[in-house]
Amino acid sequence: MTAPPDQPPGGSDPGLSVLCELLSLWPGWHVAAQYRTRDSARAAGTGGKGDHVTADRELVGEIADRYLPEDVAARWARLLRPAAALRHAGPGARVAAVLGGGEPGLPDWVEWPVWEGHGPLSFVAAIDCAALAAVPLDITLPSAGMLLFFYFDGQYDNYQTTVGFWEPSTLAGARVLHIGPGEATSPRACPAGLKPYQRVELTAEPVVSFPQFEHPDLHAVFKNPGADLRSFLQHPVNGDAFLEALSKRNPGSCHQVGGYATLVQGPVEYEVATAALGAGIRGEDPHVSAEQARLTLLAQIDTDDRAGMMWGDCGAPYWLSRREEMTASDLAPTSFTWQCA
Repeated sequence: MTAPPDQPPGGSDPGLSVLCELLSLWPGWHVAAQYRTRDSARAAGTGGKGDHVTADRELVGEIADRYLPEDVAARWARLLRPAAALRHAGPGARVAAVLGGGEPGLPDWVEWPVWEGHGPLSFVAAIDCAALAAVPLDITLPSAGMLLFFYFDGQYDNYQTTVGFWEPSTLAGARVLHIGPGEATSPRACPAGLKPYQRVELTAEPVVSFPQFEHPDLHAVFKNPGADLRSFLQHPVNGDAFLEALSKRNPGSCHQVGGYATLVQGPVEYEVATAALGAGIRGEDPHVSAEQARLTLLAQIDTDDRAGMMWGDCGAPYWLSRREEMTASDLAPTSFTWQCA
């Protein structure tokens, strides 16, 4: 279970930015070396639908074959899920999402999201649903329109209040709006008291994602019944060299739609499930695992120096929905968590 962060989630702390840059030089972080040549064409936004995800699946398969026993590699590969990685857009790339900018397009009748009793939410990102339709995913998103992500990042009350799953009443401080394709919109200025994040354009790249150490999907296939986490850590799928090689294929910030979340701490589905079920619920309660299984990642927005986004100590906010409630016609109800190192 993730401990409540002790750092303000929003804004950009120069000291923490330097820390993240230093940490990125260590194995297991997001800086690529060995696989940059193969990634360069994908980062430019070239190729047809499915080309990128096929290339990434092949690369991941090569890594699994290199580091895992043959039978383990085959079973692990069956867990892979497609996702859309949102990369900094190069010249000529189709823009699928935008970080920050401070002036989201809103219809006149839609008010800027406010957390009652606390203040306005900061605008974090906008995602173009039509652009994502070209990316093969295993979740259902609205087929058109824009998804706008807002979050009470602490700027407005000088970081006196933190939004987090450990206090479910605070989750009103995170919001997603779906603006339909037929809606007339105009840029809406950022409310007084908030400093907007820098605008960064992103392109969508099809990739594959995988469950990490504590995820129930990984446990269901590889963890022996009754084994503790310490012993499971020794399993080949949790090997340092294997995970380091996987991390090197995807440089930069891990902004993502769909798939398995890239975690800073424990499973985000568990955090959202416990918040949904209310205070007093324990992790061993079967209702937690049942609710957890219903949840899937909608989007995660990583720490990003270009946008001036620093979520605590190199963290990320995550928005999730129940898979069966996701439709092509409208946005499903969402919930929220965030993690930091």
